[in-house]
Amino acid sequence: MRIIMENKSLGFIGAGRITRIILRAFMNLNVSFRKIVIIDTNTEVLEQLKKDFPEIISTTDDLKAVVTNDVVFIALHPPVIMEMLEKIKGMPDKNTILVSLAPKITVGKIIQKLSGHKKVARLIPNAPSIINEGYNPAYFSEDLSGENIHLLTDIFEKLGKCIVIEEEKLEAYAIVTAMSPTYFWFQFQELYDIGKKIGLSDVECKRGISETIKASLNTLFESEFSKDEVFDLIPVKPISEYEAEIIGFYQTRLLPLFDKIKP
Repeated sequence: MRIIMENKSLGFIGAGRITRIILRAFMNLNVSFRKIVIIDTNTEVLEQLKKDFPEIISTTDDLKAVVTNDVVFIALHPPVIMEMLEKIKGMPDKNTILVSLAPKITVGKIIQKLSGHKKVARLIPNAPSIINEGYNPAYFSEDLSGENIHLLTDIFEKLGKCIVIEEEKLEAYAIVTAMSPTYFWFQFQELYDIGKKIGLSDVECKRGISETIKASLNTLFESEFSKDEVFDLIPVKPISEYEAEIIGFYQTRLLPLFDKIKP
C-alpha cells in the first residue's frame, strides 16, 4: 500500500550517499510525497540519482525550487554548509522546515546565518536506514510547532528508529552510531569469508554470524553479568594479543575525530 505523507513536498540540497540512502528507505516502504526536488553541483551524480529513482524525484539547477518545499534536507558536509546557507538566505518560505544532516553546525548557527529563519532541525543519519533499520538521533529547534515535529518524526521513522535528544549529544552519536558500521562491517565480512573457506554454506555463515553477534551484544549490554564476567565466558581468545592494539586504534582515531566535529 502506498503511504501518502500528508501531501508534503521535500527538497534535498546534495545528491550524495545519504540522500540516496533516504530515498531508498522511502522506496522500500512505498512512501509517496507530493514531490521531491533535488539539486547538486555534480551533474553526473544528479543524473544517476534520477535514473535510479525516476518515479520518485525530480532534479533541478534552481536552488529556490528546492528551498521552498515543505521540508528541506541539507545533505552537505560541514565545510560547505555555511557557504550554502549564505546562498539560500531569504529563500525559504516562512513555513519551510530545514533539516541539517551534518555534525558541527548547530541550530543556532544555522538560524543566525539565515537571518532568523527558525524552523530548523538536525538529524544524524545512519547507513542502515537504507533497509529502514537506522538509528537516527534528532534535535528540534524550539520554534518548531507540535505539528512540525509530528511531520518530521513521521518522516524520520521511515528511516528506522528515531530518538530525540539534546543537541550537544549529536556529535557523540555521530561517532558511536552514524560511523560505527564502518568499524565492524569489514570484520563481519572477513569472518563470513573464512566460514566459507572452512566448509560452511552461504546461509550457514550469514545466519550463524548474525545470530551470534546479536546474542553477544545482548550478553554484554542486557544481561546481569559484568563486563569482566562476559569477557571470561570464552576461554580461547585467538586474537587477544591484538586487543590492546585495536583498542588503541579506537582511542587514537575516534577521540580526535570527535574533537574535530564538535561545534
